[in-house]
Amino acid sequence: MQKSLHIIALLVLTVPLALAQKSASRQEWVRIFNGKDLSGWDIKIAGLPLNDNYKNTVRVEDGMMRIAYDQYKTFDGKYGHIYYKKPFSYYRVRFMYRFVGEQTPGGDSWNVRNSGIMVHSQSAQSLSLDQTFPVSLELQLLGGLGKGPRHTGNVCTPGTQVHMNNKLQEAHCIDSDSKTYDGDQWITAEAIVLGDSIVHHVVNGDTVLTFERPQVGGGFTAPDNWQSGHFSDEAAKYWISRANTPLGEGYIALQAESHPIDFKNVEVLDLKGCTDPKALNYKSYFVKSDNTQCQYKKR
Repeated sequence: MQKSLHIIALLVLTVPLALAQKSASRQEWVRIFNGKDLSGWDIKIAGLPLNDNYKNTVRVEDGMMRIAYDQYKTFDGKYGHIYYKKPFSYYRVRFMYRFVGEQTPGGDSWNVRNSGIMVHSQSAQSLSLDQTFPVSLELQLLGGLGKGPRHTGNVCTPGTQVHMNNKLQEAHCIDSDSKTYDGDQWITAEAIVLGDSIVHHVVNGDTVLTFERPQVGGGFTAPDNWQSGHFSDEAAKYWISRANTPLGEGYIALQAESHPIDFKNVEVLDLKGCTDPKALNYKSYFVKSDNTQCQYKKR
């Protein structure tokens, strides 16, 4: 009997401790796409007003957010993006994607099995009517064409610029070292975005690209180039005035640029608390590169 009581006492002490440890280490990922409808998202397609879902380009089917062009005769420059309602600064965004079918007639040749997810993006509401791409950092998604290597998880820089190894990169798109993924298979991708300091691109669990010090600048925001992005005069002046300044927060947007693509399991882990000195693991995420969820000290 005494032995049984000892076991019970031990369980009483250890079970709450185990639960507390499990709770403390839990990562609070939030599904920002609910798999049922487009609640919390705004659509902006070039040449059309906010939330005009031209020819049902963005739709929800079978738990997926689908970018589809079956109602188009020709693409006709209808570059579009769908933006989540809330901005982030320090965060991880993770999702699954797959390319399907054939490219829409009229799409640019470089957009075959080409899409992306934009991070640190300007808001949907701030885009000019005819603007083709938001000022943002693009985690570019490329599908294999059965003709040799074609990396995914690259970075492209519409209206932005980045550094690698403390050197400003002049190229608009920078290749990752990912594998090539042919066909219509599902791929898991992630961006680990730490303010204006560092960004990692992860594909199927492998870190395939890292860059630092994202800034506004280059590309569309160069004084002689902004017209190519179809900015209004007022918007162009604003972004040009911000050239070479840090880009440390913004919105998440999924891209629609002529090839059908499906997204699912779009989720975010907000890491902003890790920069707060009151957090138990203040800056541990950045120092240890682990996956610790931020927890706050009792005041």
